[in-house]
Amino acid sequence: MSRERQINVKTPAQIKIMREAGRINATVLAAVRERIQPGVTTADLNAAAEEVLKSYGCISPFKGYGRPPFPASITVCINDEMVHGVPHPKRKLKEGDIVSIDCGAIFEGFVADSAFTAGVGEISPAAAKLLEVTEGALFAGIENMRKGKRTGDVSAAIQNYVESNGFHVTREYTGHGVGKKMHEGPQVPNIGAAGSGVLLRPGVTIALEPMVLIGTHETRVLPDQWTVVSADGSLTAHFEHTIAVTEGEPLILTFL
Repeated sequence: MSRERQINVKTPAQIKIMREAGRINATVLAAVRERIQPGVTTADLNAAAEEVLKSYGCISPFKGYGRPPFPASITVCINDEMVHGVPHPKRKLKEGDIVSIDCGAIFEGFVADSAFTAGVGEISPAAAKLLEVTEGALFAGIENMRKGKRTGDVSAAIQNYVESNGFHVTREYTGHGVGKKMHEGPQVPNIGAAGSGVLLRPGVTIALEPMVLIGTHETRVLPDQWTVVSADGSLTAHFEHTIAVTEGEPLILTFL
């Protein structure tokens, strides 16, 4: 996370390709969402995602990424798991769980990246508020993805929205530029100061991803070396879209 990554400004033609990658990614996530119910395994959800990706001739940038290599095409996180959860054939969803799904798709050499959190059946009022606030924080950040703004404006909007609702944002894990690589510059933390950071200009594409915790901002990594959980075992949620800065309104690339 500390290494500076190159910021690659996209041409209109490249943005068009990324929009198609985003549509495919949204289709994958919609198919996974339909399968979320008690008794379904997290490996079942990964298989559903891979089936849709294959139908488009695409692959996920997640599979094989990092060290140790990530073994699946999506990440699946349940309850206190915040990000990077590894699907498993014996891990079943239960009524009242909340589950976060993160997926990427590569289309014609460009990456789209997005995520959502959903309830499994009926969930608690606290969990429902967490989902509402986390998604709201994402759109607060998107609203600041405009020409002439800075990454700190985006970060501050996310942080202020979450903290004004009594929750916490992660310190260690950030949004990021995305394009031909899954992780490009600039990094966009979920905390920050308005007016600071990288100047946004048309053609900059960023995956914004607020990760919100009920208890504290502290996290830890499980022995699988991937799954990040809340340090205190409290609920967490995660929403993400890939956004392009334009001459006008922010352009959400990862929707149907």
